[in-house]
This record gives sequence, structure tokens and C-alpha cells, in this order.
Amino acid sequence: MATKPATSNSAGKTGAPAVNSSRNFGSGLFFGIGLIAFMDEVVFHQLLQWHHFYDLATTRIGILSDGLLNSFAWFAAIFSLFMVADLRRKNAFWLKKWIGASFLGAGAFQLFDGLINHKVLNLHQIRYNVDLLPYDLIWNISAVLLLLTGAFILSKARTPQKKKKAGRSDA
Repeated sequence: MATKPATSNSAGKTGAPAVNSSRNFGSGLFFGIGLIAFMDEVVFHQLLQWHHFYDLATTRIGILSDGLLNSFAWFAAIFSLFMVADLRRKNAFWLKKWIGASFLGAGAFQLFDGLINHKVLNLHQIRYNVDLLPYDLIWNISAVLLLLTGAFILSKARTPQKKKKAGRSDA
């Protein structure tokens, strides 16, 4: 008697999503980091031109640092999408886990930028020649909200085995 291939449920996971849980999480984390870094680069560095990634040198060095940040952002996002393609090929992509990890990655990057890059290393500020407190508060509070959103989504992304024990069959 031939065995049937693993079938996918509505969440796109096979019978062993826990085996690929860390890959789904890692891919989402990289995507969130890449996406928020790209958005920061485009909005604050290019469109608004409020700062460069590294503002402690010449404008030329600042633009170079922006290019390096943009390259990092694209690398992280594209790398994560290759991981997604591999997970989908294996029928092991876990969308809810990936989305939660993406929010977590975006929030972690933004909080790191707001606290470490802005305050500890003083690489740049959000803006110059203004009262920074409102900008810092908005920046870091939005980072915490992204982190909390990711944590909430991840808390709801339980494996089918745990759902079955809880009396539910959906993932």
C-alpha cells in the first residue's frame, strides 16, 4: 500500500510544522528587518532627507553609509524570500508564524536603531535642529508596538498538535 504525500491544511503547514518552526521564524525575522530598514532608508534618508545612516562625517560618507544600509536591507529581505520559497517547496511554510516573526524583526530593528544607533552610538538622529523628544518617543513607541504585535501573533501561531490538545483543529 503506497503512502499518500503529506497534505497541507488551511495554514499551509504539513503534519510537521514544528520541524520547520525555526526556519519560518528566521525567515520572517529577516524579512521584517529588511523591510523596516528599507522603509527607514527610503522615507527618512532619501525622501525627507532628515539624516544619513552615518552623520558624523562628510555628506559623501553619509550617502555611502545609506547605500550600505540599503544593500543590507535588500539582502535580508531577499534572503528571507529564498527561505520562504524553500519552505513552500517543502510544503512547510507557516504564514502566521512568519508574519509574527516579521513584525518582531521590524520592531527589533527599529528599537535597536532608536536606542543604540541614535542614543548610544550617536550615529545619527531622526532630525536635527528640533526638539528630539517627540521624535524619539514616536520612534521607540512604534518599535515597541511592532514588537508587541509580533509577540501577539506568534502566541496565536501554535502547532496543530497543540491545537488538537486544546480541542481545536484549525491552525
